[in-house]
Amino acid sequence: MSRIAALLLSALAALIAVPASAQSLTLVSLPVVYVSNPVVQQTHLGRKVAPTAVVRPALPLEERQELASVRPQTYQPAALPVWKAPPFIDRRFRDYNRGIAQYGPFRVIDERRVALLGETDASTPGYFRAMLRDFPALEQLDMVECPGTQDDRANLRVGRMIRDAGLVTHVPAIGSVRSGAVELFLAGVERDIAEGAEFAVHSWMDPYGREAADFSMDAPENRQYLDYYREMGMTAEQARAFYDFTNSVPHRRALWLAANDMRRWSGRPQQAKTPARHSVAKPAPTLAYANVTFS
Repeated sequence: MSRIAALLLSALAALIAVPASAQSLTLVSLPVVYVSNPVVQQTHLGRKVAPTAVVRPALPLEERQELASVRPQTYQPAALPVWKAPPFIDRRFRDYNRGIAQYGPFRVIDERRVALLGETDASTPGYFRAMLRDFPALEQLDMVECPGTQDDRANLRVGRMIRDAGLVTHVPAIGSVRSGAVELFLAGVERDIAEGAEFAVHSWMDPYGREAADFSMDAPENRQYLDYYREMGMTAEQARAFYDFTNSVPHRRALWLAANDMRRWSGRPQQAKTPARHSVAKPAPTLAYANVTFS
């Protein structure tokens, strides 16, 4: 029995004298202490080791003043794409007899809104460019009294300028958009038609009395319209269908459309509540003639 006890005591002494060859962490019940900053304690053979004091060399007064004058660099965040809200359409009534500036047929109502009152011609692109230069915050074009154009090529340029400027087109309840002005309406990045608005379409006519049907569909005189409609978001089939629709009556007559009728072609067909209805009206002398000849 004494031998067994001696063996046990010698084994216990060996365990205490020889350090373990592996380290492990076990869960023990210790009080939880929260500190504001983590503390790292160095140890050696299970005993705390006092940290070595770090002696920083003292800088001369002149260098300390120079360091004090150095400001940390400001953080420059990465450039992100600018978020742009969807176009907002202001449907509130405006007194279109008043404005703050006039540029040809365009009357600036306020910093954000401009009205079209009159037909376009060869000088209109210049007026439109000057207006955007002076009022770069314009966002909406109200089409009020729009008889058409005297120069279709200039008119299509204005339409492209409207699209490039990101303007929305709005036809109020008292609005009348006829002939070449319909192309300007289609140029809006968002197109809105109030109930009561009216539209009129017909074939164009050049100074020689020739109309769309007098040229092949691939002729430049016709292609300029089809290409324009494609630029405004129509498919090739939609562009051809709309162009055929506008040319379904000769220039001396007019096809009058109500708000629901025009919504079929404006990219907002969900607004239409009744089937399309149209009627051929008597000659309309207020429709402007178009100059689509090529030199």
